Amino acid sequence: MRHNMRKRSRTAHRAIAAAAGLALGAGGLIAVNVYASAHENGNSNSTRRASQEANQVLAAGATTISCPDVGAKLGSVPDRARALVDKELALLDQQVAEAYRRLQNSARAIQQDSNFANNAIMGPLKDKRVATIDRIAIAIGRSGPRPQGLEPLAACSLRAVGNQQGTGQGQGQGQGQGQGQGQGEGNDAGQNGNGGQAGNGPVATDFVDITTVQPNVQRPRTSRGASKGLFTTRCGVNANKLYNSDNIIVAPGVSNGAHHTHDYVGNQDNDAFTTNEEFAAAATSCRNQGDKSTYYWPVLRLQDGTQEFDAKQLGGGAEGNTGRILTASQVTLNFVGSPRGKVVAMPKFLRIITGDAKAFTNGTANANAAWSCTGFEDRQLTDKYPICPEGSKLVRTSKFQSCWDGRSTDSANHRAHVAFADPRTGACPNGFKAIPQLVQRLVYDVDAPSLNDNGKAIPFYAVDGFPEQMHKPITDHGDFINVFDESLMNRMVQCINTGRQCR
Repeated sequence: MRHNMRKRSRTAHRAIAAAAGLALGAGGLIAVNVYASAHENGNSNSTRRASQEANQVLAAGATTISCPDVGAKLGSVPDRARALVDKELALLDQQVAEAYRRLQNSARAIQQDSNFANNAIMGPLKDKRVATIDRIAIAIGRSGPRPQGLEPLAACSLRAVGNQQGTGQGQGQGQGQGQGQGQGEGNDAGQNGNGGQAGNGPVATDFVDITTVQPNVQRPRTSRGASKGLFTTRCGVNANKLYNSDNIIVAPGVSNGAHHTHDYVGNQDNDAFTTNEEFAAAATSCRNQGDKSTYYWPVLRLQDGTQEFDAKQLGGGAEGNTGRILTASQVTLNFVGSPRGKVVAMPKFLRIITGDAKAFTNGTANANAAWSCTGFEDRQLTDKYPICPEGSKLVRTSKFQSCWDGRSTDSANHRAHVAFADPRTGACPNGFKAIPQLVQRLVYDVDAPSLNDNGKAIPFYAVDGFPEQMHKPITDHGDFINVFDESLMNRMVQCINTGRQCR
């Protein structure tokens, strides 16, 4: 009864959140900063110039909207302000998603009115962001120093993404991925405008033949005191089909906080409203019931026209995430040690996100995607999907941060409390402690798509994402909340520090 009452309460919360418009979305490549609001009395020449530049971008082909990531700029948020700030950050993302959808649906109006994109889409978007950013600053200022310098983050850009010449370069973000090189050149035009079934990607140049990529995996030097053990937890492949488009880490209390659908393994009570106490009391798909951690990632879809359960829902088809959801044939969750020394236990309810769901517009600073194929895992790509040869399977690998600040289970930008070790030496930053590193490996049985006809004969596959991120492979990411019971976590640490392999 308590469980049903709590679920009904969550349903009420979702209805309130939906009514308030609190949901999430994100922000290359020709860019133009469209800053003039519809009601501003600024210099008419600058406004005209902005409109002309916007038209040039729109004429260049497929276009997306890029907005500065406000959350990434927040150094600290007082606990009393955290819930309100999270909801306002989610609202910023929703505003971008809505503006992007309007941009997609306004081709005729843009052709008829050269100022339409600026006056009807980008100007109002900036106005909304100004008000939302101001509310964030006020909320923080009530409990601590008011953040400065947020106002310029309201302005967004139009970016032309059509007819790209793909280089196949894949930046590995220092976690042992290195650089991938391939031949990705080609013309993206002709596939429903922007490419992909929903018109916002992927496109042919998002793919590269893995056999053309040079081996690129780099491993740090190992010292004599390294912790060389391995601890494996088995939590299934989401056979229970637990899906939602929430994100309890980035947007707690906000329905559709991710604007894309996640797979979940481990904890079976993960949605936007789950409390730490509910995590600890929940069921788990892990074989060892002492692991109630939650592991989640954006689903992979085959763009074959399948109408999934969310085909008309936000987070799904209504936001450009279309096609058949592919369940991984294998999910491996390993925890490994430090090449420099011993590891310490993770604190319970530690939250870690790896990669950046907005990396296509944010830039690659936090990108950590690793795409490869079985038999070729010494070659990793971040900004291309691999085409695997016959008999080889698609692989997604996510390496999570392995250094912890020793104090916090989360931080304002969800990154500052954890860090990656130095890719060459394996050392943690000053003041950070080495913790077991989660290495998540997902394997999929999916046919290599046909590029010469833009995926018509054999459809493209793509990772779910924010609508304006164009389903780019560089936006892949993973999320983890530690809900191991303390005794099992201590066993993991002992196993890793003594060099054993444990399951």
